[in-house]
Amino acid sequence: MQPSTAFSETDSFPDQLQAAVRRAREALIRQQQPDGHWLFPLEADATIPAEYILLQHYLDEIDRDVESRLAAYLRRRQAAHGGWPLFFGGEFDMSATVKAYFALKAAGDSPDAPHMARARKAILARGGAAQANVFTRVLLALFGQVPWRAVPVMPVEIMSLPKWFPFHLDKISYWSRTVIVPLLVLMALKPKARNPHGIHVQELFVTPPVRQRRWLSRPGLSLWARALVGFDRVLRLTEPLFPSRGRQRAIARAVRFVRERLNGEDGLGGIYPAMANAVMMFDALRVPKDHPDVVIAKAALRKLLILEGDNPGEGYCQPCLSPVWDTALACHALIEAGEAGTPAAIRGLDWLIQRQIWDVVGDWRARRPDVPPGGWAFQYANPHYPDLDDTAVVVMALHRADRERYAASISRAVEWILGLQSRNGGFAAFDADNTYHYLNAIPFADHGALLDPPTADVSGRCLGMLGQLSFAPDHPAVEAAIVFLRREQEADGSWFGRWGTNYIYGTWSVLCGLRALGFDRRSPEVMRAAEWLIRRQREDGGWGEDGRSYWPGATHGEGVTSTPSQTAWALLALMAAGLDEHPAVRRGVDYLLATQTADGLWVEEFYTAVGFPRVFYLRYHGYRAYFPLWALARYRNRKANPAAPVFGL
Repeated sequence: MQPSTAFSETDSFPDQLQAAVRRAREALIRQQQPDGHWLFPLEADATIPAEYILLQHYLDEIDRDVESRLAAYLRRRQAAHGGWPLFFGGEFDMSATVKAYFALKAAGDSPDAPHMARARKAILARGGAAQANVFTRVLLALFGQVPWRAVPVMPVEIMSLPKWFPFHLDKISYWSRTVIVPLLVLMALKPKARNPHGIHVQELFVTPPVRQRRWLSRPGLSLWARALVGFDRVLRLTEPLFPSRGRQRAIARAVRFVRERLNGEDGLGGIYPAMANAVMMFDALRVPKDHPDVVIAKAALRKLLILEGDNPGEGYCQPCLSPVWDTALACHALIEAGEAGTPAAIRGLDWLIQRQIWDVVGDWRARRPDVPPGGWAFQYANPHYPDLDDTAVVVMALHRADRERYAASISRAVEWILGLQSRNGGFAAFDADNTYHYLNAIPFADHGALLDPPTADVSGRCLGMLGQLSFAPDHPAVEAAIVFLRREQEADGSWFGRWGTNYIYGTWSVLCGLRALGFDRRSPEVMRAAEWLIRRQREDGGWGEDGRSYWPGATHGEGVTSTPSQTAWALLALMAAGLDEHPAVRRGVDYLLATQTADGLWVEEFYTAVGFPRVFYLRYHGYRAYFPLWALARYRNRKANPAAPVFGL
């Protein structure tokens, strides 16, 4: 799609700005579903489509059309380095590449085909498939490609541990919990994939897996991590001695956990890995295929497929669905855009109201048993796992649109969010005080994302909500959050972005929160953050940061290109800092005007969100639709009325 040519040389800047807002607003409204909500595709890396193909071979339930489309997608996504990256334009990733190669071979691609040979060469040059992460090695073990000693011991008896024990399910994040529980059953039963075509990938190993000895010990492990590797060896020797009765009780607890949270067609935890593990768990337990739990679990997986995308003959599997997030953010952008946008936003907010969780006390109760429910989940339904980020964003949109009409929902949601503030003053995504950092050293946690600690971006969002609702800076919850954010500010003035890429996202989130509380451009925190953003502006006037910034020592706020969504975040942040008239803001606005396409949208292939830093990245297709509109509309509004009300986002 080429940039728009709708502007003539005689158009004034205000006319161009107003026309761009109008076209973007109309484009976003065209995407609205008949019942009022928005849902945009959510794309990850190659691992999820590859896993979907391999799951079909695991079960011997192969849909050739689906497999063909997913395989075509994987072939196109192969990078010049021969492997598959974690995000568009990224470096080789071993686990993504091993899974993609295995899936393509299962789909019928010859190992001698040029693209397969390039992938295999890249894998072997980097130490072979033995270097893949734990979850990849679990998949390989299920297919009999590596022995189970390639995987850290995780006894299903974990389900029976007391709460005081150093490892307990309540001490890890919601996503880890929902993925691990059905996986514990699989690791106990050690089933083997049906693999009807007998596909193997032994050619991807430098040392044959049966002869490989050092699966868990890696260079650079801390002393504590090395000690835990030793404990794993002891546990491996003693596990066969565990009483069978206790094992059966633990399996029953795991199955009960899954069934209580199966969540209909929205699936266990609302995320692909947990949902796929649940299906394999039922299969390993020989639950009949026509059992309602099995039928619904498989239906939830199919709901994640996109089989008619932008590229004919291709399809992919999403990691989850994002209707609440998409709808809340679209409503914010349309309210900011005004005019015809507000009625559409009200329809979206009325849809959101129906999805507030009033009656299910979720897993967050482990830390806050006396707090009543009242949040929103990310997906269509996920009542055990609402999140503070979605809830704060929804509350701010409801409050801005009609605080009287939505008063009851706002009040209940705020009570829930305040109840989940962590002791250090920050806010996490799903839980309170999920800060057992020693658990990230266990061999199973080589992805480093076992926990859900408070983060600057979510804390900034919650602070913005409290400020918009007129909470005073001396309110205890507000004071504690401000202290947390001051402590979290980086030496260069930026803030870390856990759920969006990266420091641009975190800095935007925090600056909006501080502005809603009355912090102005003279505040030291605001000045340092604004100066950092201005320094990170690119020559074309935009901002861009990629997933490399999550690695230690990487430059904050740097990427290979500007992106529309990150430019919008930077603009919203600078306007929150009171720098509406700064030349950097005008240059950023000019970038968005110049790159808007004729259909009113923007092109954004680069990933600007993250599931797990350094492990799993996301491309929200809706970000190019609502964030640039939001930034342009706010700039227009503030030019027209510099004293316009301040909002928390």
